[in-house]
Amino acid sequence: MTLSIDLLWLIPLVLLVSGSIVYCALAIAGAVSWRRSGAAQLREFPPVSVLRPMAGDRDNTEAGLRSVFEQDYPEFEIIMGAASPDDAAVPIARRLMAEYPDRPARLIFTGDSPHPNRKVWQLRALWEEAAHETIVMADSDIAWSRDCLQVIVSELAEPNVGLVTCPYRASAGPSFWSRSEALGLNADFISGMLTARLVNGMDYAIGCTIATRRSEIHAIGGLREVQPYLSEDFVIGNRMHASGRTVILSRAVIEHYIGNDSFVNCWKHRLRWARGSRRSRPLGYVGEVFTRPMIPAVALWLVAPEWWGLAAVAIAMRLAVVWTASIWVLGDRRLYRRWWTLPVEDVSLFLTWALGFFGNSLVWRGHKLVIGRDGTIRTA
Repeated sequence: MTLSIDLLWLIPLVLLVSGSIVYCALAIAGAVSWRRSGAAQLREFPPVSVLRPMAGDRDNTEAGLRSVFEQDYPEFEIIMGAASPDDAAVPIARRLMAEYPDRPARLIFTGDSPHPNRKVWQLRALWEEAAHETIVMADSDIAWSRDCLQVIVSELAEPNVGLVTCPYRASAGPSFWSRSEALGLNADFISGMLTARLVNGMDYAIGCTIATRRSEIHAIGGLREVQPYLSEDFVIGNRMHASGRTVILSRAVIEHYIGNDSFVNCWKHRLRWARGSRRSRPLGYVGEVFTRPMIPAVALWLVAPEWWGLAAVAIAMRLAVVWTASIWVLGDRRLYRRWWTLPVEDVSLFLTWALGFFGNSLVWRGHKLVIGRDGTIRTA
């Protein structure tokens, strides 16, 4: 007995749409679990060294760096790094150091990196200058709320916690493609993290802001060991989890400015992220097919209109996840003005995910790189 062509289309679509509904339910449950989490604030805070690599002057560079200087925290130092005095971020750093003379802050010139991962090269240099055991590493394109350090250091003090990683809210520029990408990041990236946290606990980290200790990083081999990787933040969190230490997804939401890139640059950024994710979490990357239910649901509706109920449930669950992640978790009220871009973003996400299975080249800050099967990178 042979299956009809219609049935060969129908079975995988039904399974795919059904699996997507299950994923959406888990993502919402993960959001509820995260909202119920949190650590009691410490009465006495340890001193902290904040490491802030810098590369260029983007639209939010000064505002983001100012948010570090203005932290409501009793004792911390800021160590900023740039490749050379010619970097466009250097005048901003010097201006803020003059504006906040009572805040211990230093500017270090790290030189050009001999490795493709220039961020880790800078972090290694800044790490050597840090005075304190508690270390917070932050990307150059993020901004903190005034209580960010208080929250993440309190979470780091919880029993057996070795690392705290922070979710972020993508802040877009005025271009259509930037806003579309921000919608996708705020809806889908955090949903994946919340689902992973619910099902398996946090076994990786994202680098927008990471809080840890000197001894914890030393125990997993140090920053030198993660230098060869594209997603060094993922590797740090993964090794921390494998060592038996707990990785926490913080309640502190970081503001991440994604720029105002053109379609081409947005596409390159998405493809770099996809190819990096495929190497970091191969099975998880395949499973991402269930996180994009809109296209399979519409396809099911067209192929088998009698299954419209299942398709409608999947679409409704997709909208519920977008609202839950973007508004309830991240507080991105701008979503109300961007709902109409969701179909465009879903198509972009699906195509990027599919193309992520092919090729091993990428562009990172203008440099062409090749990524290996193990996630390490080399200059093309």
